[in-house]
Formats: sequence, structure tokens, C-alpha cells
Amino acid sequence: MTYPHTQLFINGQWQDAADGRTLPVFNPATGQEIGRVAHAGKADLDRALEAAQKGFETWRDMNPAARSAIMRKAAGFMRERAAEIAPLLTQEQGKPLPEAKGEAMAAADIIEWFAEEGFRVYGRLVPSRYRPEVRQMVLKDPVGPVAAFTPWNFPINQIVRKVGAALAAGCSMLVKAPEETPAAAAALIKAFADAGLPPGVLGLVYGNPAEISGYLIPHPVIRKITFTGSTPVGKQLAGLAGQHMKRVTMELGGHAPVIVCEDADIALAVKSAGAAKFRNAGQVCISPTRFLVHESVKNDFAQAMAKYAQGLKVGDGLQEGTQMGPLANPRRLTAMGEFHADAVEKGAQVLAGGKRIGDAGNFWEPTVLLDVPLEAKLFNDEPFGPVAGIRGFTNLDEAIREANRLSYGLAGYAFTRSLKNADLLSRRVEVGMLWINMPAMPSAEMPFGGIKDSGYGSEGGPEALEAYLNARSVAVMNV
Repeated sequence: MTYPHTQLFINGQWQDAADGRTLPVFNPATGQEIGRVAHAGKADLDRALEAAQKGFETWRDMNPAARSAIMRKAAGFMRERAAEIAPLLTQEQGKPLPEAKGEAMAAADIIEWFAEEGFRVYGRLVPSRYRPEVRQMVLKDPVGPVAAFTPWNFPINQIVRKVGAALAAGCSMLVKAPEETPAAAAALIKAFADAGLPPGVLGLVYGNPAEISGYLIPHPVIRKITFTGSTPVGKQLAGLAGQHMKRVTMELGGHAPVIVCEDADIALAVKSAGAAKFRNAGQVCISPTRFLVHESVKNDFAQAMAKYAQGLKVGDGLQEGTQMGPLANPRRLTAMGEFHADAVEKGAQVLAGGKRIGDAGNFWEPTVLLDVPLEAKLFNDEPFGPVAGIRGFTNLDEAIREANRLSYGLAGYAFTRSLKNADLLSRRVEVGMLWINMPAMPSAEMPFGGIKDSGYGSEGGPEALEAYLNARSVAVMNV
């Protein structure tokens, strides 16, 4: 199965970097280099910025119907090509083939929803309190060219949420995609290019993340920043954007609590939370991490979760039947070892996993730890891997306090048969997204984002478009 050399996309053309630089791309299942990706320099960025400005001026003036038609065509290409895109994503990122194909298919749904939502970018008329001959209008205009910075764990999904909202609002976008997973990102951009997107409306670059962000964010062409990634990096980029009065949307790290009440359906909780925990080898910003389980059902839940983890088939994502692939890079293996050793040293009990698998590739056993102390690294820092930590609670208020203890506030989960508990959880758990009695099921029409140190702004629902629009007040008096 071939893997392509990935180029930059600037002003409607696929091209190598001006100075010819490239970076290697590795298969996390084997550790072997499988291809190269173009490394953009300042000259490439300057061309991309000039194109983004011209592309914005073209796209801004197209009516919503014309923009929607192109976006819907791009969605159709993503569906048609999903089976071809999936192996590329699996080779470079590691996730099982069905997950990779699902990510490509979901992109089509997201594009289509934003294509239609673009018709509903409305202003309003406001009666004047002073004179009847004054017509007051609130106009909503696209903010301008946008710089997007996206991560390697969902290289299609994290881009398409940003691109869909920006294009629907009338903005152009320059995407700095992840160097580790470049081919999947390029396949998404190609779907838009093939659909007839005007040159410059959508650009794609790769290279040194710090150099590119340090150049794009202050640049006068860029009017908005959108970033998905870790909280520390997000704070740095938000600070840089703030120095230049650039609007930002930040979808940052999470440390999602899972509250399992004494009246919960344990089988449902294990099935739902287990699937969410080990999806993409736990490398998911909304992955459940801290399992807070009522003491009366803690042992039953823990044993069932351990059995679930031990039953997962771990291997190369291209192999049929694989349920969990490798971690994306060797750094994640090192991190898993540190999280595990720290928890065990502080008294956690190992119920499943806890070791690297083999010596080729970045494979880690699905891991379940019981009675993890609050001071353990696992209960304070985002693990971003296939490790579930469990500890008990005696009353719901105690569980909610622990859920809210950290500065993270992205996602949370809960399981209960009680409407009273569900209502209390929905009001008191401090997260941007809460799923009760179900796995995470994000959709284009619902807000997607966090609170507290997990960021601000939304990448779903009508709220996502607002971040790409300027609201302007215009008053006209007839004379």
C-alpha cells in the first residue's frame, strides 16, 4: 500500500517548499519511515498569506448558495473517497481502519451541516428609540483570513470543524496541519479543491510549529486564530494573539471525569465508557480519564472494566479485527510508562495492562488501575493514552467536587438511573460537554468546546459561526 509525498497547497496549487525541505513521516505500528512532507519556509508562508487575502476577497463576495454548493460537493468527495483516505490515516496515525474511515465519513456530515448553516447568517433591524426615520441595522460580516493550527490525533476531524465554520461564514483559512499525519489532512483539502473552491480560500502548510505560529499570528493579513491542542501551548498562542488583538477559538486539553453512581447500569457504563476510553488508544481530548465510582459498585465496575480492556485486540490498524492501534509516537510510550509507574508507586492496584507490547512500534496494553490516589500524576495531568484510573466515592457531592477539582473543563460523563442525579450533574459538573448514560457523541449541530483551562469558543452548532463573524452597527437616517 503506497503512501504519498505530501505537498503544500498554496493559491490553488500543490507544490513543494520553495527551498525543497521535507520532513519524515513514520508509521507508529512499525516505527519505519513511510514518506515525506514538505516543510514550509517564510517564502512559502508569504505566498500563502497573499493568496489567503485574495481568496477572502473572492469568497466573501460570493452568496451563501454558491458557497454552499461548493461545500456540499466537497462533502460528497469525502464520502466517495473515505475508503481510499482511511488507509493513509491509519498508516500515519495508527488508529484502526474502521475508525479512520469513520473519521473521513464524519467529515462529510460536518461539511454539509455548515454548508446549510451558512444560509442562516442573519443580521437584524432594530427600531430607533429616538426618531422613526432612522433605520438601525446589525450587520454580520466574515472576520477575514483565519490561521488554524491542528493536532495529529484527529487530523481530519480537527481541521474540518474549523474549515466548515470558517467557509460557511465567508472567511478564508490557512491551515497549519500536523507534520506527523499530513496525508489525511491533504486529502481533506483536496476534496475542497476538487469541488471548485476558488484559489486562496483554503491553504495548507506544514513545518516548524513554533516558527509558523510565531509568523502567522502577528501577521496583519490574519484576523482570527483557531487552535486545538494542549493547554500550555494554547495559552502561549492566545497570549500572542492577544498582543495583536486577534480573535481566538481555543479547544484545549481535557481530563474528563466519569461519575458512576450507585444506581448506574454497570454493563452500560463499562460498554460506553470503555469504548470511549480506548478509542484511538486514548489519544482523544474528550477521552474519559478519571473514573469516580460509588463504593457500593466500585469493585464490580473495576473488574468488568479490566475484563473489557483485556479483551481488546491490539495491533496494526490495517489488520482486520484490530480494536486498538499503537500510540502515535514514542513520546506517548514514555509518558504512559511514567504515568503507570507513578500511580503504582503511590499505591494503585494494576487490574489490567501496564506494559509496552513488543519492541517494534508504539504499542501499550489497555490499562486499568484501581484505587488511584488523588496525588498520583494520573489524577492531575492529562494522560492522553489508554490508561483508566478508578477510585471510589461515598456520596455524589464528593464525586462532583473531585470532578471539578482540576482546572480542566472540556468533557465529562456520568451514569445514573436517577433523574434527580442527572439534573444535579448537568448543573454542577463544570465541563463544556457532558454525556449521561452514553458514550461521547459529538455532532456538527451541537457546541463543541470547553470551559476553564480547556479553552473557549465552540467548534460546533450555530455558536461556531459566530466566532468567524464581526457584528457591526449601521444607522441610516432618511433625509
